[in-house]
Amino acid sequence: MQIPVVDYRSADAAQRFVESLRETGFGVLVNHPISKQLVQSIYDRWYEFFLSDDKFNYEFDPEKQDGYFSKVISETAKGARKKDLKEYYHVYPWGRIPVHLSDEILSYYEQASELAAELLNWVEDNSPVEVADKYLEPLATMIKDTPNTLLRVLHYPPLSGDEEPDAIRAAAHEDINLLTILPAANEPGLQVLTKENEWLDVPCEFGYLVINIGDMLQEASGGYFPSTTHRVVNPVGEAATQSRISLPLFLHPRAEVQLSERYTQASYLLERLRELGVKS
Repeated sequence: MQIPVVDYRSADAAQRFVESLRETGFGVLVNHPISKQLVQSIYDRWYEFFLSDDKFNYEFDPEKQDGYFSKVISETAKGARKKDLKEYYHVYPWGRIPVHLSDEILSYYEQASELAAELLNWVEDNSPVEVADKYLEPLATMIKDTPNTLLRVLHYPPLSGDEEPDAIRAAAHEDINLLTILPAANEPGLQVLTKENEWLDVPCEFGYLVINIGDMLQEASGGYFPSTTHRVVNPVGEAATQSRISLPLFLHPRAEVQLSERYTQASYLLERLRELGVKS
C-alpha cells in the first residue's frame, strides 16, 4: 500500500485527492501553489531561532496558547506516557511573533489558509450526498475569518542518546482539527497507521504538501472521513544527529461553529486540550 502523490494541476486532482483521504486519512499534493523557496526560508530562519535563547522571551501563554513551548512542557500524546521529543512555537496572526520572523511566517499562514479553503471545497464536493448532508454549514465557511487556525513551527532536536526509553519525536496520535496542511519536512520520519494496522512511511520529498484528516472533520462527516493515527519516529545512524523542522497548519473552525449535534469547535477543542495536558 502506498499513499498516492496527486498533481494539483491535473483535471482529476480533487477526486483523486479526496479518494486518498478517504482510504488512508492522508493526501499528498505536488505542483501546488505554496512556494518551496518560502518554505525553505522559514525552515532555515526558525531553525536559527530555536537554537537561540531569544525563544525564552516568548514562553507560551496558558490561556491564549500562543508562543514558545519548550521540550519540558511539550505535548504528551493521548494515551502516551512519555513527552514527545520536540519543542515548538504557536503562530496566530493575533499572537506574539518575533518581529524579524513575522512577515514571512504570516505570508505563509495566509497562503496556506487560502489553499486550505479550496481543499475543504474539494472534500465537500466529493462527499456522498448523505455525508454532505451532515455538514451543518459548508466546510470552507467554517474556517472563514476564524482566529483559531494554528500554525505550529516544530523543532525536533538531534537525539542525544540519553532520551527516556520509548520516547519518540511524536508519539502516535490523531489531530484535533478539520484538516492539517504540512509541507514535507526537512527530514523523514512521518508515518501513518494503515487499516491493516501497519506503519506506512508518508511520502516526504521536499516540495510535497501533505494533508491529513483531523478529528473535527471525522466528527462533522459522521465518521466517513477517518482521523488517522500517525507519528514521527526517531531517526537512526547519521540522521539522528540532524534537527527536523516541520510546519503544520491546523485548520480550526470559529469557536461557535457546530461540528455535530454533540460538539461545537470550542467544546471539542477544550476536551482534547485537557486530554493532552496543556490546558487545565
